Amino acid sequence: MNQFLKRYLSSRLAAVGLMIVVVVLLAALLGPWIVPYDPSAQDILQRLKPPLWHGSEGIHLLGTDALGRDIFSRIIAGARVSTLVGVSSVVISGVVGVTFGLLAGYDEKYSGRVLMMLTDIQLAIPFLVLALAVAAVVGPSLWNIIAILGLTNWVQYARIVRAECLVLREREFIQAAHSMGISSPHILTRHLLPNVMSSVIVISSLLVAKMILFESSLSYLGLGVPAETPTWGTMISDGRNYIATAWWVATIPGIAIFITVIGTNLVGDRLRDLLDPRLQQMEG
Repeated sequence: MNQFLKRYLSSRLAAVGLMIVVVVLLAALLGPWIVPYDPSAQDILQRLKPPLWHGSEGIHLLGTDALGRDIFSRIIAGARVSTLVGVSSVVISGVVGVTFGLLAGYDEKYSGRVLMMLTDIQLAIPFLVLALAVAAVVGPSLWNIIAILGLTNWVQYARIVRAECLVLREREFIQAAHSMGISSPHILTRHLLPNVMSSVIVISSLLVAKMILFESSLSYLGLGVPAETPTWGTMISDGRNYIATAWWVATIPGIAIFITVIGTNLVGDRLRDLLDPRLQQMEG
């Protein structure tokens, strides 16, 4: 682990990305104890106050929105929602996709063909269109959006895990396990799964950023979490009518999304460089 951490931190960009991710996670975990104001508390007398560096005479670090709510507190509260949605949906996608990929790659007969047929059908439907349709039907809810994002992004795991299983099942240690009479579930969980986990970790790290973007997009359209829950996408939607007069209402949450996605992608890119055996061979 120490060697891995040293190799990871040898890249300055990766170190910056890790720092961003850690800050966002701490904000999400410690949010209720560090926010200076109630994220949902309204104060019309303090509406559209600019940030402190913009000449504001108030005590709101990042200003306030059209209802007088503190933007800094809402940014921290939105970090909790984005982190929960990103991580939870990736976990659901990973469990479903890895299971399907292992089964399809290990058994290319009827079950494997059926699973890959489902994968091809899923790929034929644009993800955002499918997510919008399902969200419009089931309604805005935090757990609904997690389920929607989780159950519509498992295809990436399934295809990559299946491709690796097709190669691994021909290796000597898998053939030896078959000759010893080891059961298929044992081979899948003890021999194949550990050998595809590096790819799963890389996909997961990159997919978290994608889930945060999709959650923000759905919230912006009013199909994400309920409007009373502070999210970055909802904050941008609330501030789009004040771009000319109060730019900070929509711009600051947009910057938060940008920085979080960049940090997560930097972490994912570095993990891919360290865990992908093909890239390691090229470097060697």
